[in-house]
Parts: sequence; C-alpha cells; structure tokens
Amino acid sequence: MKYYHRTIEKTLSGYLKLFPAVAICGPRQSGKSTMLKHEYGSSYRYVTFDDPLVREHFVIDPKGFLHEYSNLVIFDEIQKAPDLFNYLKILIDDNRSHYGNFILTGSSQFLMLKNITESLAGRIGLLTLLPFQFSEIPQSLQKQQILYGSYPENVVRKYQVVYEWYAAYIASYIERDVRSLFNIGNLKDFQRLLSLLASQTAQELNMNRLANDIGVTVKTIKSWISVLEASYILFTISPYYSNLGKRIVKRPKIYFYDTGIVCYLTGIHTPDLLQKGPLVGPIFENYIIAELKKIVLHYNKNINMYYFRDNAGNEMDLIIEDWFNKKIFLIEIKHTATPKPLMAERLQRLLMLVKSHAPAPNDVKGIILYQGKDDFYVHDIQFMNYLRFLEEFEKFTKDINYY
Repeated sequence: MKYYHRTIEKTLSGYLKLFPAVAICGPRQSGKSTMLKHEYGSSYRYVTFDDPLVREHFVIDPKGFLHEYSNLVIFDEIQKAPDLFNYLKILIDDNRSHYGNFILTGSSQFLMLKNITESLAGRIGLLTLLPFQFSEIPQSLQKQQILYGSYPENVVRKYQVVYEWYAAYIASYIERDVRSLFNIGNLKDFQRLLSLLASQTAQELNMNRLANDIGVTVKTIKSWISVLEASYILFTISPYYSNLGKRIVKRPKIYFYDTGIVCYLTGIHTPDLLQKGPLVGPIFENYIIAELKKIVLHYNKNINMYYFRDNAGNEMDLIIEDWFNKKIFLIEIKHTATPKPLMAERLQRLLMLVKSHAPAPNDVKGIILYQGKDDFYVHDIQFMNYLRFLEEFEKFTKDINYY
C-alpha cells in the first residue's frame, strides 16, 4: 500500500532528539502506527498492546517484559497497559540522556495525559497526529475531502466504500473505546448524542437542550462530550473575551476533526446532497476550522483559536491568535463563490474594535474566506480563496520559531 508522508514527521524527528520518550496521541486509524513503522521500523522494535498476548506478558512479568523491551521501542496503544508508565519512569530516570529511546502511541487523550502527568512529566514530549490535512492528500482527491473525510485508509483507497468504512469505524469506536475504556452503559443514547452533535456542527454547544432531547442529565451530556473530545472525534472552540464587551455569548462552539464523520452521521453521501442540503454552510465552516486545527497540532505551535458572538448580533466565525508574533486573524467563512462587498461591513466594524485593544494594531487582519478564485480587498478586509489561505497559513505556522 502506498505511503503518504506526514507533516508531523519532521516535528517528531526533532522531539526524539530532545526527550527520552515521545508520545503520539490521535484517533484510531489516523496513521500513527503506519507512520512509525515506515519511518522507524528498521531502527525500533514495534510492540502493540492491542495484542492480548503482549498485554498478558506484561501483566505476568513486567520487569522481564521491560528487560526485553528496554532500548529503541515503539509501544503502540499504550493506554491499554497503564501500569507501564511507572516502569518506564524508572528506566528513563536511570538514563535521562538516552533521548528518543521510547515512542508511545495512544488513541485516548484523557488516559494518556493522566498517566503522563502522574508518571512521566518532564520526561516525555507530547504530539498529536490527526487524519490527513489538506496538503497531505493527493491533489486529485482534495476536492472530495470535505464530503468523504481525511482518514488515511479512505484516501489510499481513493474514497471507495467510504460509507461502509465509516459504519464500521463508528461501530468499532463505540464498542472498543466507549464501552471498554470509558465504561458508558447506554450506548444507544451515546450514539444518539453523537448524531445530534453532527447535525449541530459549527454551532454553539447547548448542553441543556441536548440533555432534554436525549432524556439524560446535563452532567451526563458533559461527561459524554468529554469522552468524544478525549478520543479525538470532536473539539470545541471557546469564545473570545479580550475586552470586546461584557455581553458576550459564553458557550463554546463544537466541531468535528473529520467532516467525513459528520456527513456519514447526517446521511449526506453524495456531493449533490451536500451542496443542496441545509448543512452545507456549517460543514464548510467545520472543514476549514478542522484543517487549521490540524496544521497547528501537527506543527505543534502555540496558536489559539476562538470565535466571537455577543448579544447584539455581532459575530466572527474564527479568531486566530498567535501571541508569539503578536498577530491576530479575524476570519469570516462564507460558503459562496460570489463575493459581495456587504459581507465586509460587519467584519470591518469588529476589526476596528479589536485593533483598538490590540498591542500591535497593524498585525490584526480581517479576512473573508470563500470559494471564489480572486483575492481582493474591500476597505481593510481581504477576500481570499479558502484553499489558498490554508496553504499560506501552513507556511506561516511552519515558519514560527520559538528559539
């Protein structure tokens, strides 16, 4: 099967020179094992705790297990062997200068971070690998990404049998992760929540309404959403509070890391259903914000993402804040190929407001992303093709140097 190189490869290579161990988190099937086997299979031994015999070997004789696997080892799905972290701590402390000795992977952010914080703090570098970002997908398939998603296996198969793949993926996720790792009893209600969230992507998260719709408590909804975040199915963006007024909407907005999952869960299986359906705008917004999120995480840069909305109806889809370079991008996302100057008026007012509070007003930019080909300005607002912006944002992020 053809291998597609990943952006994170260079970041990982640098981390292996800085830390005794490096952990890579990410959803199942995002390509963690494939990348590590391709890049380090000849120099590292590969051990997966998906194998019950491997887990049994470790449980029966942990010291003997670590004696056998003590040098240049990839431990895959390590959340299934949480006690391993304590033993790794001992090995690492015996030789703190042996950088890059262990590579760990896991598909549960919560379980990985919990064990790292308790046992390996200061000894391990943490990275995230998500499904393919736009620039990693062959050009011939890029236009299908918003509908069919970014998971490597689907891309390698050129999006054949996508519907069947997602059906199996969701079923496996709920059975393997939700049932076994998070001990959630009512799987039907959990899956109903997942479908409801897909239909409400790119919207404010209203837990009270979700609780009423499903018939569970708000506490349960909050817990289940934490599970979905921990397993890299979705993420939230917080509202922007920086001196823009007191009457600001405080609920986060919700997005999925992969728009293919959204389309599958909402029954959108063809380009025609997507383009003519009521979710075309929210899914387009979700796609762009998820792609920007992937870029930030794959290059491991400290860039924050927010949205803004107040009770007076002023809003921005996205605020990107890079405090290292003192840059702020105010972004509106429009699912149209036909720009209208009126689109710039509201963003122009908010741009002036943000500039009045910014430490470097000239580094605050207002951008409207749309599907047209031309780039142009209306007042201080730049209209820009969304794919061109993704390319430029990746270059900008890649070039950030903290040293």
